[in-house]
Amino acid sequence: MLRSVFTKTLRDHRRTLPVWAVATAAVAAMYASFYPQVSGGAMRDMVANFPQALRDAFHLDDLSSAAGYLQSTTFGLLVPLLIVGYGITTGTRAIAGDEEAGHLDVLLTHPVSRTRLLLHRFAALAVGCAGIGAVVFLAMLVIRGSAQLDTIAIGGFAAQSVNAALLGIVFGALAMMLGALTGRRGRVLGVSAALAILAYAANTFAVQLGADWTRALSPFRYYIGGEPLKNGIQWADAGVLAGATGILIAVAAASFTRRDLTT
Repeated sequence: MLRSVFTKTLRDHRRTLPVWAVATAAVAAMYASFYPQVSGGAMRDMVANFPQALRDAFHLDDLSSAAGYLQSTTFGLLVPLLIVGYGITTGTRAIAGDEEAGHLDVLLTHPVSRTRLLLHRFAALAVGCAGIGAVVFLAMLVIRGSAQLDTIAIGGFAAQSVNAALLGIVFGALAMMLGALTGRRGRVLGVSAALAILAYAANTFAVQLGADWTRALSPFRYYIGGEPLKNGIQWADAGVLAGATGILIAVAAASFTRRDLTT
């Protein structure tokens, strides 16, 4: 059973992961399919009555273009909310959840090191996020023609889906790091969710609050700030997300190896 913690973790998630993937893709496809109804003049007139700060924060002035609509709704809020939720809940369960449930002690009585356990659990989390991103990408291709989204290149959808997967992985790694540091499931879940909300707010409202510098600290800035639906993959942004993940997992591994699990 423990020949590969990675494959065992994937087997353990064989029911929940498809639910997350299908649900995220279904929500993305449903809201994306509304584009023909909201791209007309009536919607533009309604949005024009919104405060300018609100229009700037959520990019509402560009709802008439397919990329602008998806960036402000589907990929600006709904997809990141769901994939970050998957990353945080899975990352929390990977270390802190098993530790509180008493499963971690049983696993570590077998010939598997703490570092190997953590890295295999992280690899399974990363595969899960990549799978969700891939299903969302396929859903966008399926409705691309019928929802009048064909002004967006396939490469743009691919780039945005890759960034969505990286965003989920970053917050999953954050939850794993906090779990490795504390081993307290409730605390990890709460702090991770709070940091995700703060990061989203920093990217969305920083300019309106006069704190534009905080956007550079937010993973959401590197997820969508380069407008991958319009411009394709932004390698520097993807590199920042990947680098942040590496740092979080390195800290998690070092902390988990040294921490006394009996306290």
